[in-house]
Amino acid sequence: MWSGPRNLSTAMMRSFGARADTVVSDEPFYGAYLKHTGDDHPMAAEVIAAMDCDWHSVTAALSGPCRRPVWYQKHMVHHMVGPVQLADLPGFTHAFLIRAPERVIASYAQKREVVTAQGLGFAKQRAWFEAEADRLGHAPPVVDSADVLADPAGTLSRLCAALEIVWDAAMLHWPAGPHASDGVWAPHWYGRVLASTGFDGHNGPLPELTSEAARVRDECRPHYEFLSAHKL
Repeated sequence: MWSGPRNLSTAMMRSFGARADTVVSDEPFYGAYLKHTGDDHPMAAEVIAAMDCDWHSVTAALSGPCRRPVWYQKHMVHHMVGPVQLADLPGFTHAFLIRAPERVIASYAQKREVVTAQGLGFAKQRAWFEAEADRLGHAPPVVDSADVLADPAGTLSRLCAALEIVWDAAMLHWPAGPHASDGVWAPHWYGRVLASTGFDGHNGPLPELTSEAARVRDECRPHYEFLSAHKL
């Protein structure tokens, strides 16, 4: 599942992790991204120390055997700045999780002062979607976080059908608190999810953005609208 930050991606990981047939992985390329770029993320040193930071060995591990029938890999598309491309992950079913840039920007700004269009990954997400669509000959699955919140069962059942896996109502609920699969960065980034036991259906109006945040929104929105046109 390819998304940007603050896209409901951790709640989606929780949802799939609640399935008895599924194992999940939390942003496995994050360490490689931080080591490669030197990006000044919160807890960067801890993330690098805790993870395999070699692009190729991470890719090999992700392509290896899985102990359960479904392996849900939560990926941030903006992490993919190294030598690994979509073609290096053969045999995967790729899906894309999107969210309105206004909501992403407002949420991200609460966790980090610097918000850039590149750091939110909308353009890269579109490029990887188009690459996968070209490979398949049709659009890969796209799911909007707003639809997940508004109708979790309906949206997730459509996603499962598109992924060719059986819908499981267990995906609607999970235990609160930290999970063993969480990345070391969870204490900084996962506050609301750690307190959650399911999807919160209250989205509210789009946040009003001004100044630099509005400029970032304007840069990201065309890519979001392109992807939104293909959502389930």
